[in-house]
Amino acid sequence: MQDEPNAKAVQTLNVAEDEAEIRLDRWFKRHFPQLAHGMLERLLRTGHIRVDGKRAKSNQRLDAGQAVRVPPLTDLPAPTIKAAPKVDDAEARALRDAILYKDDDVLVLNKPAGLAVQGGTNMEKHLDGMLDVLTFDAAERPRLVHRLDKDTSGVLLLGRTAAATAKLAASFRSRAARKCYWALVVGVPRYPQGRIDAPLAKMAGRLPGNKGGDKVAVDEEEGRRAVTYYRVVDRALKKAAWLELEPRTGRTHQLRAHCALLGTPIQGDGKYGGQEAYLAGQGVSRKLHLHARAIEIPHPRKGLIKVVAPLPPHMLTSFAFFGFELAIAGEPFEAFEEDPE
Repeated sequence: MQDEPNAKAVQTLNVAEDEAEIRLDRWFKRHFPQLAHGMLERLLRTGHIRVDGKRAKSNQRLDAGQAVRVPPLTDLPAPTIKAAPKVDDAEARALRDAILYKDDDVLVLNKPAGLAVQGGTNMEKHLDGMLDVLTFDAAERPRLVHRLDKDTSGVLLLGRTAAATAKLAASFRSRAARKCYWALVVGVPRYPQGRIDAPLAKMAGRLPGNKGGDKVAVDEEEGRRAVTYYRVVDRALKKAAWLELEPRTGRTHQLRAHCALLGTPIQGDGKYGGQEAYLAGQGVSRKLHLHARAIEIPHPRKGLIKVVAPLPPHMLTSFAFFGFELAIAGEPFEAFEEDPE
């Protein structure tokens, strides 16, 4: 067992087995939470921090057994520990009831619409602050592998160990993970099936009404490539359509921006569709109608996990209003080739 980190002497710490594949900056956050990110970057730039004797970058992924040189860290402030938000019995029970899949390495939740995944400004309740209630018999609290927007429902993966989380995250980076979404959109796309390849860039301060800075738009010069496959599963005349979507990249608000680009904004998505994103009718909710329907991803140890999440109540009600029959959708991922490029 390694000695506890000593901030006043040069140390060489070895990366533990369960820390393989995590980023260097996150490794430091775990071992030296009081070290500010700016100071970490400065120590990396000057070569005071090294991995296996070589210069390193904060986003470098670590391997088990690697040696991390840590210089003397003096006069660091004590870490600020925020109190975890209180989780009442009803909230804890609801989270446990939302579990779709559970084993020693992985948890998969059906995240409800309206629950933020991580904290932010004026965000008191969020999933990341409630994960202690999903620890069960594990030695560690589960960790987020990816995120969904607050108002998007559906499948969300958690790693039950650091090692499992790192391997699941690696599958997302390598695009070995496949995600299927369902959306109710206003209007009907011109073509019943297609591929959207439109780069997206954050438009902080550049678009009216974008005070939060997280809105994106197509930007051929500065945008990052974003690819989405879609098909129309069913339609209600020219009024609305049920889309199946498979993103091949993971950009912020990708599906919301791409659906708006088609001229068919997602129902309830005023951010990208304005007033045109709201269908009239007592049987149609004004909430966002975007649901992470299914995920398929390599298991951290062996095999493949495929999990499907049932629709949230507001989407079930809207689908019933338009007479959409869920059975006609078929199995997730059947409509698109696994790797057509």
